[in-house]
Amino acid sequence: MYKKSLSYPYLAWAAAFIIIPLLFIIYYGLTDKTGAFTLSNLAAVATAENSKALFLSLGLSLLSTAVCLLLAYPLALILSGSKMGKSGFIIFLFILPMWMNFLLRTLAWVVLLDTNGVLDTILKAFGLPRFKIINTPAAIVFGMVYDFLPFMILPIYNVISKIDVNVVNAARDLGANSFQTLYKVVFPLSLPGVISGITMVFVPSLTTFVISTLLGGGKILLIGNVIEQEFMKGTSWHIGSGLSLVLMLFIIVSMVLTSKYDDGEGNVL
Repeated sequence: MYKKSLSYPYLAWAAAFIIIPLLFIIYYGLTDKTGAFTLSNLAAVATAENSKALFLSLGLSLLSTAVCLLLAYPLALILSGSKMGKSGFIIFLFILPMWMNFLLRTLAWVVLLDTNGVLDTILKAFGLPRFKIINTPAAIVFGMVYDFLPFMILPIYNVISKIDVNVVNAARDLGANSFQTLYKVVFPLSLPGVISGITMVFVPSLTTFVISTLLGGGKILLIGNVIEQEFMKGTSWHIGSGLSLVLMLFIIVSMVLTSKYDDGEGNVL
């Protein structure tokens, strides 16, 4: 009874800041301005502008997730094989930027990547070709990878570092080369961490609107930007809520597809 009572503050917090706001979103998303039930708010995602923003969001989110995985997995392997003190320091360097405000980190990259910004000025000073990456989808992907890469590295590293070294040695004793050991032993055992990392990167990438606003210059609309405009510019809370519900469905589907490979206890199904 005492242990159950410890959960009451969390239940109250979840009800106030998760459940009740979610109920409001569901209510607004399934009703019109008169309070009558309607599915037109959900159907608004089929308009040309909204569907373009949704598919662009899905594409950039998948791309940024793939890039994060390609960068994070080799790094996690290197860190797990290095000495504890050295790997701990490198992990600290990756976590350190997360202590800074998310908005400030993104604004810093605007200054670096902007035309006549820091990087552009350096290239100009050395007579190198100048590049224009700001206000492009590439800049948005760059921002997503920078902001969410630690969320991919940490779960993969945590799983790989716990793999029994005797299992790896046994595979090599049985004649497996380095690639076979990685492909048939290490990667399957690290799959729970990979799945966790994919979920932790894909979900915020799909819902972001700050990165696309700052690094996209407001010229590239993702579905998060469309929803933000519906709420903040007072266009229609009902349509914004309906689009949020559609986006929530995509997130739930992605989590179901990834969770089927993990039983929740770090074991691959």
